[in-house]
Amino acid sequence: MSARRKARKRALDVLFSADVREVDLATSLADATEQARLNPERDSSWPYAEEMVKGVLEHGRDIDELIRSTSTSWPLERMPAVDRAIVRLAVWELRHNPDVPPAVCIAEAVELATQLSTEASGGFVHGILAAIARHPE
Repeated sequence: MSARRKARKRALDVLFSADVREVDLATSLADATEQARLNPERDSSWPYAEEMVKGVLEHGRDIDELIRSTSTSWPLERMPAVDRAIVRLAVWELRHNPDVPPAVCIAEAVELATQLSTEASGGFVHGILAAIARHPE
């Protein structure tokens, strides 16, 4: 597994954990940063995971508004928590990391949704992200 793929999974864990535990994302990030410091095997993947979570923290309102305006038939608050976390991370990556091609970002998000969420989640995540990618800022 590539370092970026591991980083996406680690970032997803932070967002998902904060959401389901109803803990502030900054607190969840601080906890994860401490765990990464204590586990040197995370050295290759943690920096990008941390960058992603910080990006969602910084741009969270805009990310959520973009998701809300794109997913008109399924409100953000009603999405499964894992789908919500995946889409938030992918939207940050689409909008704020030009080093990752949109097709790669979408494919990685769909893969995570397929592995970790419901049977319909891969298609749902793909639909939202493809619509967002078609309309760059």
